[in-house]
Amino acid sequence: MKLFVTTFVALLFSVVVAPGLTSAWGNQADSVRVILEKLDEAIGQKDEYLVRKHARIHDLRRSLERTAEPVEQYGIYKKLFDEYLHFQADSAVYYLNRRARLLPIEGHADWDEEVRINRAAVLGVMGLYADALHLLKGIDADSLGTDLRMTYYHACRTCYGWLADYTIEKREKQKYLADTDLYRDSIMLFASRDLDRDIVRAEKAALGGQPDEAVAILRRLLEETDDMEILSYLNYTMYEAYEAKGDADRQIYYLARTALWDMERVVREYASLHKLARLLYEQGDIDRAYAYLNCSMEDAVACHARLRSLEVTEIYPIIDKAYKAKAAHERAVVRGLLVGMSVLALLLIAAVGYLYYWMKKLATMRRSLYEANKQLQAANRNLEQTGKIKEVYIARYLDRCVSYLDKLEQYRRSLEKLAMASKTDVLFKTIRSDQFLRDERKAFYRDFDKSFLELFPHFIEDFNRLLVEDGRIEVKPGELLNTELRIFALIRLGVTDSNSIAHFLGYSLATVYNYRSKIRNKAVGDKDKLEQEVMKV
Repeated sequence: MKLFVTTFVALLFSVVVAPGLTSAWGNQADSVRVILEKLDEAIGQKDEYLVRKHARIHDLRRSLERTAEPVEQYGIYKKLFDEYLHFQADSAVYYLNRRARLLPIEGHADWDEEVRINRAAVLGVMGLYADALHLLKGIDADSLGTDLRMTYYHACRTCYGWLADYTIEKREKQKYLADTDLYRDSIMLFASRDLDRDIVRAEKAALGGQPDEAVAILRRLLEETDDMEILSYLNYTMYEAYEAKGDADRQIYYLARTALWDMERVVREYASLHKLARLLYEQGDIDRAYAYLNCSMEDAVACHARLRSLEVTEIYPIIDKAYKAKAAHERAVVRGLLVGMSVLALLLIAAVGYLYYWMKKLATMRRSLYEANKQLQAANRNLEQTGKIKEVYIARYLDRCVSYLDKLEQYRRSLEKLAMASKTDVLFKTIRSDQFLRDERKAFYRDFDKSFLELFPHFIEDFNRLLVEDGRIEVKPGELLNTELRIFALIRLGVTDSNSIAHFLGYSLATVYNYRSKIRNKAVGDKDKLEQEVMKV
């Protein structure tokens, strides 16, 4: 089934796609690219094709085991010979010898000559041209039937053609070419099929300086033929026609198509692939040329095709040297790129390190700036609070001073009235009394307490949190602040000097020291830092 599908696809390509490609060369480069990609794919699938080839051979061998009839055995051996002829020459010889052992077979007298012709063909594949010609010259063509006679002429043309390719000496080469042309004429004269005559006519035109005529004939034949072996030969002849025209792109195109058919037919004795490799090398496609040449060499060695091996070895050192030089250049470029990338990587690492250093430094600067900003904000709040304190106390003490002046004026007038009324006893009693001063001092402290608690409404609670639980201060009903709280209220306002506090409160210096020491001893934490904590309340 797989073989049928493959064959169908191949035929569809030759009948439908091929004419379009050969008739529409509006985008020649694309056509060449597409066929080369197909050939690359086919070479990559060589193992799959080989499996199918071996499957066909295996089926023929199984058929051979199931028959004992000489005629049938002969036919199967012939098919096995055909499978191996351009695939593995020594195996082809083996099955040819098996055929020869069956001879003579009654009613098939010409099979002896057929075996000799086939032996000449396989000797030619193996490069034993003298032995092949010796066998062919010993055959009387006039005694052969029509079909076998055509086989004989094809074998002679092929053998002389190989000799012409193999020979370097110019005179001998021309002689072999002339003999090859004679057998072409014989094929044209005795061929029973128009196809055979047209193929030879196209070949003669291509090699005889009339490539346009050859192209016209071959294009028509490509549209009419579906035989894979013939398609391979037609495409190769088309290559020869465009070689005569000097059209390199079409030479590549038709050699690639020839090689594509050769790959799918699973033959190993062919000329297309190494010639295609040479053309691609000349156009600078070193990688493909090297790959095609290796494939061609591998197949020629496996087939024991001496001429093809020699043809490959002629060009192989040139392409191999170019491929190695290209590979060395690519390695040098890669090394250069790696060195460049390494240098760039080192520079990048250095840049990252330098950037990290400056980012770290910037982070430190930001932290410092943040701390400075916090301190500035705290200072601003302190200044704002200090300004508010000053504003409140200045306003209140201005009012207090004006009130004192009014009270002193009233007090003076009351004393003046007592003096004018000659109430000497009452006057002296009033002068000697300190009730007026006590009342004013009490009013002064109440006003101070009220102003302070307006500024710091939670002072008492916040201050008590700095003291141990049993040492906290409770204010009596009707009081705003007591003496201990008033001392530390002054400290919160920035009055830390004990003399100033004693003078303000009308206490002795010792009394102030005692109060301060007593409260410090009740501190929750470090008693020496109590007054600093009070400043933060």
